[in-house]
Amino acid sequence: MFTGLVREIGSIVSIKKQSKGAQLSINAPESVGELTLGDSLAANGICLTITSILGNIVTVDAVDETVQITTLKNWRSGKKIHLEPALKAGDPMGGHIVLGHVDGVGKLVSKQQSGNGLALKFQAPDSVANYLLPKGSIAIDGVSLTLDANPEGNQFSVNIIPHTLSETLLADLRVGDAVNLEADVLAKRKNDEPELKPGLTVDKILSHGFMRKGRR
Repeated sequence: MFTGLVREIGSIVSIKKQSKGAQLSINAPESVGELTLGDSLAANGICLTITSILGNIVTVDAVDETVQITTLKNWRSGKKIHLEPALKAGDPMGGHIVLGHVDGVGKLVSKQQSGNGLALKFQAPDSVANYLLPKGSIAIDGVSLTLDANPEGNQFSVNIIPHTLSETLLADLRVGDAVNLEADVLAKRKNDEPELKPGLTVDKILSHGFMRKGRR
């Protein structure tokens, strides 16, 4: 689990495309000291597992589904990415709950100066639009952000404060760029999800022939 607070800007050293996914080597000098084999690392919002560590370089594997449903399929050597190691017990929860499971790829529709910050508008796929709530949370390339008051259909806006701009790559986005989106897990509930069935009760136990202690 993650918070959506970027810990460092890393870079892709190499990508080896495989028949069922890809293997990535990532330069992560600020994060590598707290990572061990098998740990999770969010790369632009994608939860990946560390398979090797050599100096400042960590290697991760991505299965084919991850490659296909995220922006990873378009990554190249030298690309800069947001990195966040997984939360540990007792770590502060400064952003919002981010699982690292990308719900879909969106694209930047508009970019405007807003005071000292930026106002960004994105187009989201249906898989994300269903969970866009006014003032709700969303992770954009792994960055925890708050939606503006009125999402419109499949489009939503966020305002980026100067500190976030200085700590992330969001200022470098250009109109038309693709981004990984993860909706707030607390807002997720499928419309066709069946109601939960009631659990085990005393009456249900008795109906199956069991008796209360001391009674028939």
